[in-house]
Formats: sequence, C-alpha cells, structure tokens
Amino acid sequence: MGEQQANNPLHGVSLAQIVNSLVEYYGWDQLGNRIKIRCFINDPSVKSSLKFLRKTPWARKKVEDLYLSMQKSVWKRSI
Repeated sequence: MGEQQANNPLHGVSLAQIVNSLVEYYGWDQLGNRIKIRCFINDPSVKSSLKFLRKTPWARKKVEDLYLSMQKSVWKRSI
C-alpha cells in the first residue's frame, strides 16, 4: 500500500486544501472560467464547492487535474 501511495501526488492532500489553493491562486472568477461548474460561478464558496465535488466524480477529477497542473507550474517557476 505504501508504494502505491508514493506514486500518488494527491496523497495527504485534502479536497478542502485543493479547493482553497486553487481559489488563492486563481480566484473564483478565473476558476469558474477554467472549470465551468455552477458552484464556482454562482455565489461560490468553499463549503458549497466541497459538497458538490464530493458527490460528483467527474468534477472532482477536473479540479484535481487543475490542482496538479497548478502545482507543476508553481514548481517550475521556483526553479
């Protein structure tokens, strides 16, 4: 099990941490432009977003993919 998680870049990162990081980096407007889901566009909040993302696997996957892309971008800039 440890080896399997070692290759998982999201291991140890909660969905709340992911959403908060994306909001801090992009802001709600840009996040809503990048991932077109209502919880990011209409009256967005972390709480409503988490509720929706926990029930909607396809949306969660998009959010996780954007987070990983953001992390790579931030990492490249720090080099």
